[in-house]
Amino acid sequence: MKLIRDFEVGERIEGFYLIRELNLRTSANNNKYFDLVLEDASGHINAKIWNIQDGQEKLYETGDVSKIRGDVTLWMDQMQLKIIKHRPIGDDDEVDYKQLISSAPYEGETMWQELYDRAQKVEKESLRKMAIAALELHKEKMLYYPAAKSNHHAIRGGLLYHVLRMYKAGEMLAKLYNLDGDLLFTGVLYHDLEKITEMSANEMGIVSTYTKEGILLGHIITGINRIQEIAEDVGCDEETKLLLQHMVLSHHYEPEYGSPKKPMFPEAELLHYLDIIDARIYDMQKATLDLEGGHFSSPVFSLGRRTVYKPLEEE
Repeated sequence: MKLIRDFEVGERIEGFYLIRELNLRTSANNNKYFDLVLEDASGHINAKIWNIQDGQEKLYETGDVSKIRGDVTLWMDQMQLKIIKHRPIGDDDEVDYKQLISSAPYEGETMWQELYDRAQKVEKESLRKMAIAALELHKEKMLYYPAAKSNHHAIRGGLLYHVLRMYKAGEMLAKLYNLDGDLLFTGVLYHDLEKITEMSANEMGIVSTYTKEGILLGHIITGINRIQEIAEDVGCDEETKLLLQHMVLSHHYEPEYGSPKKPMFPEAELLHYLDIIDARIYDMQKATLDLEGGHFSSPVFSLGRRTVYKPLEEE
């Protein structure tokens, strides 16, 4: 099977691809069609399935795998796949899912265990109980959940990968600035924890939709409520509970991004910037992954449509 990153305009391809996004639309001449994004581990491409007949509207769902035959075309300076034949995956099909799914570079169990080992070293008892409870709460889902539907770390295991990188960067910066590393670590665990209830994702890490709680409240509000609930269960003291709630409440920094309060103590301030750093570096690295040195990426929406430059390598 040819990887998406190797597609060339004008060629015909055939293989199994993951449906990352799927929308049923109606053309100008009143014909139904699927507007979708196909993905494998190397990248994604917009595609069209034309002339959807009555009764075929539920043929596919987001997260399905389909066998595709199509022609690679160019539309508005972007490659697009015109699908000429397709079918759902069958029981007899042999599919290498590692080629289809963009995943974190480490296994979920490995990342979870590293965080759990760190949680057991938290010195303050109530804070240690809060850290361990955060990791145990959604453990099974945490192993495969992405950190977002389409932006940074929108990959299988992306949530744990995001948390792990923030923790590692935070450990060094907490020592540099003489901050409470245990408090910062526990805030890192909780800051995006409720994305697991905010989004509905399958075991391949594909988000199909946002939940009712996610749409009405969002992961910040449900995160604060979750801290209250866990604090009561484990006997966390009031001060620690409030600090963790404030870290979750303020980590998006601006009201328009969901934070009505800005950080009011150093560990909360650092948590916000760890989140920003990891998200932006991830998006920059993703945008330049397949670029040759000396070239610019396409505009990156999550970076304000900035292009990203990949420096030339020294010979």
